[in-house]
Amino acid sequence: QVQLVESGGGLVQAGESLRLSCAASGRFVRVGAMAWYRQAPGKQRDLVATITSGGSPNYVDSVKGRFTIARDNAKNTVYLQMNSLKPEDTAVYYCNAPSVLTATSHVMAYWGKGTLVTVSS
Repeated sequence: QVQLVESGGGLVQAGESLRLSCAASGRFVRVGAMAWYRQAPGKQRDLVATITSGGSPNYVDSVKGRFTIARDNAKNTVYLQMNSLKPEDTAVYYCNAPSVLTATSHVMAYWGKGTLVTVSS
């Protein structure tokens, strides 16, 4: 069993910053690539950023220059530093690990339960 647990969400004003964390725990051999998604009220879940196991990041255009994804492989943790937040960034942010190699030699995808980020204007 593998768990992804997000933390760091909260209520901030526009222009402020937040740092999200997602820690992977359980029985696995390798976490692999990780990603952050977000889902605004009444909308679909959208990709925000990805990071390979080697640390190469990728971002959607709407967050480029404002968000930074990083990881600490020793801690099996991925971070999302969010600067210059806007009201349209308000959403539940989900951590995703799409190709975890489990201790039973299966490759499986996992999601966290999400953390709410609210940006007031």
